[in-house]
Parts: sequence; structure tokens; C-alpha cells
Amino acid sequence: MKTYDPQMHTAEHILNQTMVRMFGCGRSFSNHLERKKSKCDYRFNRALSLEEEKTIEKKVNEVISQNLMITEEFLLKADAERQFNLSKLPDETDDQIRIVRVGEYDACPCIGPHVSNTAQIGTFIMISSSCEEDVLRIRFKLNRPE
Repeated sequence: MKTYDPQMHTAEHILNQTMVRMFGCGRSFSNHLERKKSKCDYRFNRALSLEEEKTIEKKVNEVISQNLMITEEFLLKADAERQFNLSKLPDETDDQIRIVRVGEYDACPCIGPHVSNTAQIGTFIMISSSCEEDVLRIRFKLNRPE
């Protein structure tokens, strides 16, 4: 299992849902989450404009500022398959699937650690984005609370 930073991992959930809502694209198909900086890759056919980058950053920070609780629930695998894409979970996944919720904003299957409230994340800062061969890469970091 990958070792994820809980703050960065929770920010990634919010970024993914923001991308889904803004552009109708799927969640990131690949990511690399580190404490200092991270990246997420999306299937996307063009580069983002500077205005779009700023809007994504603003929307992610709006969600973070709502102090949403991060909760989990467990669903039977058959029930989870009807509601969620389980393809990113390990093959040896149990019959119980953990669903992580960021308030009412996002819900997805996940095995990683998260903060308990978005107030613990800090400020989301988009470092840059680029698009090559229909892959949009978003690089970001967090300005963490003291």
C-alpha cells in the first residue's frame, strides 16, 4: 500500500471531485502524492487556461474552508460496484469496501488515510498544469495550518 500524507490525500479527493464537476472528466487515473508537492493526471484533451487554473484553485479552497467532516462507511462490494468505480482498488480487496466522504462534496472508495476535517488541510495551491497526449497533469502543494 502507498503511504499517503493525510492532508495531501484529502486535498486530492477534493481536487478530483472539482475536476469532475467542472469538466465532466473522470477522477485522476494516476497520481503521486507527497507531503511537499503532488500531481494528478486526468484524461483530458487540452491544456487549462490560466483562468481555469485559478478557478480550480478557488473552488478547491472554497470546499476546504467549509470545515467539512471526513467520514467513512463500509459497503458490500456488490453494492459499491453499482455506485462507484472500483478499478483503482487493490485486487485483494475484501467484500467490504470503504467509502470515504468529504462532507456532501465527494464520496469514493479509498484505502488511504485522511484528515478528520477539511480545516486540517490548509490552503491548496496549484503550482502548474500541462497537457501532453491527452493527459492533463496538475501539480499542487499545500500551505499547511500551524
